[in-house]
Amino acid sequence: MKQTKILGILIQDRIKEAGRTQQVLSRHHHLIRSRLGFHELSEASCSRAGIITLVLHDMPGEWRALEEELKTIGGIEVQEMLFQY
Repeated sequence: MKQTKILGILIQDRIKEAGRTQQVLSRHHHLIRSRLGFHELSEASCSRAGIITLVLHDMPGEWRALEEELKTIGGIEVQEMLFQY
């Protein structure tokens, strides 16, 4: 049975936490199949909050390390969806 996990990451202050977040994602790059990041943008300002969506490869034995490391970064919330097929 194959598994696909999708992680949603809410970064409360992306200007403050972007560097640490990128370091964690780079260390676990082999797990990430797709990555989409976005934040609100207007002509006058740019939102400090951001959201990253990750689609992870079918490597469930390694998912927990990525999630736990992300959760050590202050101001980050991680949610997940798991599909089995």
